[in-house]
Amino acid sequence: MSFTLLAFLAAALYALNASLSKLLLQDVSPTMMAAFLYLGAGVGMLAVGLIRAFLRRQPFRLHFTRADAPYVAGMTVLDVAAPILLMLGLTRTFSANASLLNNFEIVATTLFAMLLFREKISGRLWLAIGLITLSGVLLSLEGGGSLHFSLGSLLVLLACICWGLENNCTRMLSHGDPLEVVVVKGIGSGLGSLLIGLCAGEPLPDAATMPLILLLGFVAYGLSIYCYVYAQRGLGAAKASAYYAVAPFIGVFLSLLIFREIPSPLFTAAFLLMAAGTWLVGLVK
Repeated sequence: MSFTLLAFLAAALYALNASLSKLLLQDVSPTMMAAFLYLGAGVGMLAVGLIRAFLRRQPFRLHFTRADAPYVAGMTVLDVAAPILLMLGLTRTFSANASLLNNFEIVATTLFAMLLFREKISGRLWLAIGLITLSGVLLSLEGGGSLHFSLGSLLVLLACICWGLENNCTRMLSHGDPLEVVVVKGIGSGLGSLLIGLCAGEPLPDAATMPLILLLGFVAYGLSIYCYVYAQRGLGAAKASAYYAVAPFIGVFLSLLIFREIPSPLFTAAFLLMAAGTWLVGLVK
């Protein structure tokens, strides 16, 4: 399978996240939701790795080096913050808004790739970044007597900034086995979020809900991240993130279907700007 197809598959799997998480958040706290999503990803991919090692008659072990340590640490810490911010945002804004705002991750990933890792940014990509940013501003506004920023949307944007930096940390680890990256990312970040939730006195999900969260985490985070990390190996952080940009549009469709949210004129304008920006990103060579 080509790197491009892997990036699109990663997007399709991640698109399940916002809508289904919002449904489950009716019975689970945001921090616990984030914790068990990532634990589902990490433990699920660990099971895949153990089965693969057994079939190959090889021991399963991690192959990270001392030079990888700063990127592993950065990836884990940022993956604690980002999903918690996203879950908090989902409780305060529409699922369709949150899905579309996830495309701001392209902007954050691209800017960090340029500033920290010297990836080249073309003029067309700069235009795409401008359109996506303008769309994000519109999605962050609330109507009423006067326009003001939505706290929920701002939390989602902060999550995207964290994931943008985290994508670049992950890219520095993409030379190795993507499955190992997902295992460390999932279990490390999941345990970090779980500790925060327990310290805050948040209850664990009930026995009926926990398996659903773990399964969603395995699919929307574990398998998605595995495909995305593999795609980064051939495409780079900025380009892989660009192809990943179809996820929010699939997420918007699911949100409108599940929650019957009626798009506002502001949302429609933002959607068109986001679509134009994403199209331009797809044209970048």
